[in-house]
Amino acid sequence: MNKNIKLLLAEDEPSLGQIVKESLETRNFEVFHALNGEEAYKIYCKEQPEILVLDVMMPKKDGFTLAQEIRQENATIPIIFLTAKSQTKDVIDGFKHGGNDYLKKPFSMEELIVRVHNLLDRITLKRNNESISIGQYVFNYEKQKLFFNDQTIILTHRESQLLYHLIERKNEVLDRSFILKKLWGNDDFFNARSMDVFISKLRKKLQQDISIEIINIRGYGYKLTC
Repeated sequence: MNKNIKLLLAEDEPSLGQIVKESLETRNFEVFHALNGEEAYKIYCKEQPEILVLDVMMPKKDGFTLAQEIRQENATIPIIFLTAKSQTKDVIDGFKHGGNDYLKKPFSMEELIVRVHNLLDRITLKRNNESISIGQYVFNYEKQKLFFNDQTIILTHRESQLLYHLIERKNEVLDRSFILKKLWGNDDFFNARSMDVFISKLRKKLQQDISIEIINIRGYGYKLTC
């Protein structure tokens, strides 16, 4: 990397936080360490970091609440949760509260760094206005367009967001509740019906390549296969 990446670390254990901070700083990150959720939010507003690493259990404001507040202002900033919890439900809750990744304590620094870079690479793809191939289509997220041979298919902003997340988890289930909260704000009945309509529109726009399917996984979400 040519410049230091701004990273906000919210970790209420001072010794662990210092170790993580120093390790990341040796790898070209500019790290802002907060000891609680309220302090972390103030740092976020002031420094505008490019990625967040948030402990779940913190005083004054927990990591899930902090992530939800930040998600209202920034829908794309990568968020990694750190937690000592190991139940599957806790992991799912992390994704539902706006997280992109979830790392259980204890963890190795190398694993954290790999996960940080993976998330930053996804964001860079968007910012660089690069195109993504899916079957015989080419998708440009920033331009909100699909290209098929010599055809250009215009997408709405919401269609582009939804398709991007489906492609990001290609051949995996995109959790229904997670994507509703991420794109619509909550997962109530009316928003769920709205998302079904957008899924139908995407199916029609991708129908020229029969190898592409958006499958409804009843009770869970959708899966894009190609």
